[in-house]
Amino acid sequence: MNMIRVVAVVGAGAMGRGIAQISAQAGLQVLLFDMNAAAVEAARTDIFAQWDKLQQKGKITQHQCAVAKSKLHIVDELQALAASDLVIEAIVENLDIKRDLFRQLDHIVRDDCILATNTSSLSVTAIAASSKLPQRVAGLHFFNPVPLMKVVEVIDGLLTDETIAPRLISFVGELGHTPVRAKDTPGFIVNHAGRAYVTEALRLLQENVADFTHIDQIMREAAGFRLGPFELMDLTGLDVSHPVMEAIYHQYYEEPRYRPSVIAAQRVQAGIFGRKTGRGFYAYPAEPVVPRLTDSAAWTGKVWLSHENRLALDTLTDLFVRCDVVIDENVMPLPQSICIVSPDGEDVSTCVARLGLDARRTFGIDSLTGGHGHLTLMLNPASDHALAQGLALTLGKYGQSVSLIQDSYGFVVQRMLASIVNVACDIVQQGICTPQDLDKAVVAGLAYPLGPLAWGDKLGALRILLILTNLLNSTGDPRYRPSPWLVRRAQLGLSLLHVSPTEGIPVS
Repeated sequence: MNMIRVVAVVGAGAMGRGIAQISAQAGLQVLLFDMNAAAVEAARTDIFAQWDKLQQKGKITQHQCAVAKSKLHIVDELQALAASDLVIEAIVENLDIKRDLFRQLDHIVRDDCILATNTSSLSVTAIAASSKLPQRVAGLHFFNPVPLMKVVEVIDGLLTDETIAPRLISFVGELGHTPVRAKDTPGFIVNHAGRAYVTEALRLLQENVADFTHIDQIMREAAGFRLGPFELMDLTGLDVSHPVMEAIYHQYYEEPRYRPSVIAAQRVQAGIFGRKTGRGFYAYPAEPVVPRLTDSAAWTGKVWLSHENRLALDTLTDLFVRCDVVIDENVMPLPQSICIVSPDGEDVSTCVARLGLDARRTFGIDSLTGGHGHLTLMLNPASDHALAQGLALTLGKYGQSVSLIQDSYGFVVQRMLASIVNVACDIVQQGICTPQDLDKAVVAGLAYPLGPLAWGDKLGALRILLILTNLLNSTGDPRYRPSPWLVRRAQLGLSLLHVSPTEGIPVS
């Protein structure tokens, strides 16, 4: 296996600068090229400044700073890349332009030089198709900012030689980053696995289940995400994230799991992208939140707990005991008791109709995440709103925050997490990557609290399957159909990270 010692980076934008910086820091000779001479000089200045800051902070020594600077070479023509062992293109996301670059490189670099594309949304196979040696072309997808985002997707195109990925994996490790290997499919691993978080949130908003601020609060405080989905879209910019949603949806031939939203499309048309435009779902700079006052009094009566969901019963019992609420132990509720249901993948109205409860006094509580931290209290169309507010005050009297939402199949957290787990299961079902690489990539690339498959194991594969099945039956929307990977492991009591020794091997 030939060692990669000379790395060329084509493109001096944010991605190219980052790749050049960490490659030179790792002791490799780096050739940085851009058609725009001013951009490449600005890149050198910026990279040198980054190293100076690292030295000032004690992250690297003066000697290491000097060595890194000596490894970075600015070149003014493609011909200067002839000695490269690896060329990484980090130019505009345009298939024709990338293909043209690779055709030019074919006549410059050695035949054993690897050509890698940093594309995030285009097909590696399609880019390689115009090369005279498509077998040496692969994907090497870094994330921005490159020095801080430690995961790199190594992508095999359809024609990529089997020796290429191991060399790139070794190269990524030498940079101090974590390589994950993927097949050439729309979105690769991270952008593919991240579909459910924003698309399901947009669907909840479109159904008027809750406003975007409450959905964000629920996902941060109940599920542990660093940013809510709408905060994330504002940070990324809808001008970036919505086209990716549409591209993956169409590249998968309108797969319902990836269906974009009219809400995002309208905002893009209006030029409301997020932080970069001063307005997104939120206004920037942030406007102060004025607490809403309520005239309701805290609930001091009894609550009756449905025994339908045995997985939820202990959680709800502990919750109300902590809140000093007396539990109505009767088989059917007393007329003055509040009724509490906790359906998995269903709504409160369905439970009311099935159990014969008083709709005005019946509310749902999502027990999926254990009843600690933020609580979601779900109403139904006939709910007594003052009663709901009183119950929320009682549940929050020890500092536990509570969100009131409208009736929805699967609450907020259930729908979001079940969809995230299901998409992840389908990625490994397709053999795009290993379960371990998927979880590793998502935690590092998206900063999720847990990898989706580990999360599914924690919550219980059977429970995730039940939520999805009920969502599918209730809505009729095929976006919720469970992945075979999930179904089989739930049926057999296996971890979602489990891979059979025979999986992926054709049966003769």
